[in-house]
Amino acid sequence: MFTLPKLNYEFSALEPTIDAKTMEIHYSKHHQAYIDKLNAALETHPELQSLSVEELLSDLNKLPSDIKGAVTNHGGGHYNHTLFWSILSPAPQAQPTGLLNEAIEKAFGSFTDFKTQFETTTAGQFGSGWGWLVKDGEEVKIVTTPNQNTPLSDGLTPLLGVDVWEHAYYLNYQNRRPDYLKAIWNVIDWKQVEARFN
Repeated sequence: MFTLPKLNYEFSALEPTIDAKTMEIHYSKHHQAYIDKLNAALETHPELQSLSVEELLSDLNKLPSDIKGAVTNHGGGHYNHTLFWSILSPAPQAQPTGLLNEAIEKAFGSFTDFKTQFETTTAGQFGSGWGWLVKDGEEVKIVTTPNQNTPLSDGLTPLLGVDVWEHAYYLNYQNRRPDYLKAIWNVIDWKQVEARFN
């Protein structure tokens, strides 16, 4: 049975970038609902209950057809949000260093250019979804996914994921998704992103 991961900070800790009410609803209502629905789907397939969410999502074609959609949506929702919470911090390392910084500079020219491209690409995600920095072999690139789809299912390693479902930002930013994406850098902890890269 999957459970809600513990946050390493209070709901109010990421203010003013992410307000306490958004954090509380997003974490305790939205994320919990994904977990509840994933667990309910797996009840009909006890042989899959020992697998991690990463194992379930890494090869969706091996899943029974009756739960493939539920695992994609709710397993993806659980995985994506768990990653998102883990890379947020009220006192973040503000820039990448070491090998990750080298990979970003090689792929995008500079960290500043990466941020601009990430914001533009992610702001352009139609409807609900996510913006990602992923590792593909030894290189990094930016991708987006709709809904709760995850790059894991495409054989990529997610390093950084930013939620652009409206519930992630609407109380503070309303329809100003680009403003939210500019602000989110204030709470992205590159130490955690680097750990995933390494």
